[in-house]
Amino acid sequence: MYLVDTNVWLERLLEQEKAAEVGRFLEQVATERLFITDFSFHSIGIIMSRLNRKEGFMRFVQDVFLDGAVQLVHLEPEDIEDLVHAIDQFSLDFDDAYQYIAAEKYQLTLVSFDGDFDKTEHGRKTPSEAIKE
Repeated sequence: MYLVDTNVWLERLLEQEKAAEVGRFLEQVATERLFITDFSFHSIGIIMSRLNRKEGFMRFVQDVFLDGAVQLVHLEPEDIEDLVHAIDQFSLDFDDAYQYIAAEKYQLTLVSFDGDFDKTEHGRKTPSEAIKE
């Protein structure tokens, strides 16, 4: 079970350098095994809107949630103490700490291109590493 970080989704949506790697990951892992935080979902919406790619965002929602079975997870106010602790303990920014604590809370492997997670207790996997598991 994988929590897919914002940067992984955006890599594919914006057809960036590692889009093919993300594509292989998404093809090989059942959507029922994928999770996204509400924070990532809203961040993707903001970015796609700013880039005037609203149609792409609507396709993303259709593919991931409506046609797929990716599950949306979130943190509750009582989780914020853990989030702040992660910021201090691992020198993470807010969005990375949010992803990290959500992965811990839901017992998910974090899939990300962000090397900041490598300094945490649970680390992360790239999409290619996750496929090899």
